[in-house]
Amino acid sequence: MSTPAQNPLIQSAMTLNFPMSLGVYDDYAGAQKAVDYLSDNEFPVQNCLIVGTDLKQLERVTGRLTTGKVALGGLLSGLWMGLFVGVIFSLFGNNNAFGVIIATMLFGAVFGLVWALAGYAATRGRRDFTSISTVVATRYEVLVEHKHAQAARDLLAKMPGRPDATSF
Repeated sequence: MSTPAQNPLIQSAMTLNFPMSLGVYDDYAGAQKAVDYLSDNEFPVQNCLIVGTDLKQLERVTGRLTTGKVALGGLLSGLWMGLFVGVIFSLFGNNNAFGVIIATMLFGAVFGLVWALAGYAATRGRRDFTSISTVVATRYEVLVEHKHAQAARDLLAKMPGRPDATSF
């Protein structure tokens, strides 16, 4: 599996020849509004690129992690996996489908419980919380092909209620 930077199709779609900056915005909505205005005025927006810069990771702590929660999560996860495997096995077997599904669910539940508790014990309390995280940009720069830069700047200069951009 290749990352977007390694995939030539994505890489060519995400680059411009000799890009020039139209402005830097504090939020994505400002950059999007500028490109939308260009689009509304028949500008060839396929020559534009919005680039998020100054990335930061945000992590929202959602709760306390306890041995009981880890055990329950592992048990339920294993139960679902066992159900899936049991259904697959029962489709290809001539024996008692219900018995196969129940057996794989029980095996999956025990396996999930043991695996989750072993993983939790290995952390030795270094991460006793649950969280969700995301990466966000703190600035958004609108770039355009050099041959269209002046036309884009002229259009944006006429934009009513133009979002504040650091530079044009």
